Amino acid sequence: MTIRIVIADDHTLLREGLTQALDSLPDIEVVATAADGRELIDKLNKVTPDVILVDIEMPRLSGIGALRKLEGAPPSIVVTMHSEDDQRRKAAAAGAKGFLSKSAPLPDLAAAIRAVAAGEELLEEAETDDVLDRHRQPILDAGAAALTARERELLRLLASGVSSTEDLADQLYISQKTVKNHLASIYEKLAITDRAQAVVEAIRLGINR
Repeated sequence: MTIRIVIADDHTLLREGLTQALDSLPDIEVVATAADGRELIDKLNKVTPDVILVDIEMPRLSGIGALRKLEGAPPSIVVTMHSEDDQRRKAAAAGAKGFLSKSAPLPDLAAAIRAVAAGEELLEEAETDDVLDRHRQPILDAGAAALTARERELLRLLASGVSSTEDLADQLYISQKTVKNHLASIYEKLAITDRAQAVVEAIRLGINR
């Protein structure tokens, strides 16, 4: 399962940095970004994300203002430098499902995205840590979750540039026939057909690290 998100923030470097960081996770994909509230509304007419990340202070139309104008929008998380209780209340009143500081580390932000996508709320500061702790692990599709430790190691070697059956067998201290059997199992689980696609999937799943 991949959670599709849209990011709205007027700071270009932050927006691009968040996009790159979140796209590197196996279960999250940034499908659009916006520099202000009006652009966010325009983008949501073209794409349908699972979660929206929105800053409060943006030109032309604030994040809160944009949320107030959106009807039937996907769940949103307000990510802001302003952690005052009144801003939290305004975010909740505008329909936000989460409220998080921009200083939050990436694992917390990713967990918040998963939590909100799953229908949970992150509006009560006292309950935030408990909710985040329930959603720290990436959500993998059934095939990726079923990969064995040896299959993951084989994928890691493929992603590092070890491609021949002979070299893979030598690295893993197994026979070439066993390598082929593992590859066939990986292909079936990930719904792919060759080693090049396996490398792409290894990177997507973070198995190359």
